[in-house]
Amino acid sequence: MTVPPRPPAETSAEGSGVPTPPPTAHSGAIRVMGLQLQGGRVIPRRQVFSWALWDWATQPFNSVILTFVFTALYLTSDTFLDPAVAALGEGDPAYERALAELASALGWAITIAGILIALLAPVLGQRADVSGRRKVWLGGATAALVLCMVALFFVQGAPAYFILGISLIAAGTVFSEIAGVNYNAMLVQVSTPKTVGKVSGLGWGLGYIGGIVALVLVVVATTFDWWGMPTDNGLAYRVIALGCAVWTLLFAWPVLVYVPEAAPAPGRERVSFWRNYIVLVQDIIALWRDSRPTFWFLLASAVFRDGLAGVFAFGAVIAAIVFHFTSNEVLLFGIAANLLAGLSTILAGRFDDRFGARAVIIFSLAGLLIAGLAVFFFHDTGKLVFWVFGLVLTLFVGPAQAASRSFLARVTPAGRESEIFGLYATTGRAASFLSPLLWAALIAAFGATYWGILGIMIVLAAGLVLMLFVKVPPALR
Repeated sequence: MTVPPRPPAETSAEGSGVPTPPPTAHSGAIRVMGLQLQGGRVIPRRQVFSWALWDWATQPFNSVILTFVFTALYLTSDTFLDPAVAALGEGDPAYERALAELASALGWAITIAGILIALLAPVLGQRADVSGRRKVWLGGATAALVLCMVALFFVQGAPAYFILGISLIAAGTVFSEIAGVNYNAMLVQVSTPKTVGKVSGLGWGLGYIGGIVALVLVVVATTFDWWGMPTDNGLAYRVIALGCAVWTLLFAWPVLVYVPEAAPAPGRERVSFWRNYIVLVQDIIALWRDSRPTFWFLLASAVFRDGLAGVFAFGAVIAAIVFHFTSNEVLLFGIAANLLAGLSTILAGRFDDRFGARAVIIFSLAGLLIAGLAVFFFHDTGKLVFWVFGLVLTLFVGPAQAASRSFLARVTPAGRESEIFGLYATTGRAASFLSPLLWAALIAAFGATYWGILGIMIVLAAGLVLMLFVKVPPALR
């Protein structure tokens, strides 16, 4: 199914009086953008805050379960090794090999999840647009994510439960991304062309800060030895997963109650699930033909977002191995980094609305390159270098992420927000091998971990160059 014909010039949303831009070849203005229909509207603050709170609600799955605690300290620990192998202890080749196999299995599970996300996200987003049921998909996927976290409580500390654990992690990753597609699409419903940067930054910022609060709660519980609670059989980590599920339930519901549902996309018929893939291909061709900036931005953002992911994925490794941070120093750095990222993201949203998302993205990527290269070239001068320039890196990551979301909201045709954000997820997954590949290849080639920093910087530089070729449609400047 091709993009429906352009509505008449008097078409507007809720009497906003925003006309459809005249056709302009390859300008991205051949159809009215969803955000333009919000011009002149006043969005109630309760709707904005309720939407942004979802980022806060679901962040513990990413920060506590996926990154710092459940998978890193529990699921890939010797708790899940054969007792005879676990008894060999650190330094034994068989022990180290067995731990590597656990990490590899987790990686394969997440890889399968990534493939499913790439295949499902744009099609499910398309169906949500056509039916006008973004909130249903958001609520259903969020509920499924909560159930996955609850089920992690039953992953006992024994090898027989390892497959269950990584399967639940993979499933949670899929549901989190599917929910995120519809959540991102709803940005258009809670912002206007003058506030989209600020609103997007608020969501990302609350997500970072929510992750910090959740991590601090874990640290406090550990400091007080869980107040006498038995911690054998992985019970402490299982309780953490349960706590993350409760956290999401407590804070995710406002977006479903206070943010109105989007209307069904006009002029688009419902088709069978498998035919949606044919429609998707036709829509991608239409994007290339009629909304060229959107197409190129999906490509550029896929590259630089993988670089941003590399900063966080390997940041703790760089701190520990290259700069010899202790475990406590790594944890303190992580808390400081997330706090700075959250605050800078909220602040950068105002610059987004003032100077444009493209300018914020380019400025942030340039800042990341300068700080990252400083870490690379001065890696042998002591920990202070990483404390300074490592934290400077985190100042730019959040703003680049939030501005990417607001830029895409600005150049997405009305009625196709969930589908386009689904493609955003798909292209991100398609390029997700770049940072890990260059990280591993440069370390293998030069024999030192700090060379991996340069690999991440190469990806960010490529994304910056591609972003320079992305132009804002004249009608949206």
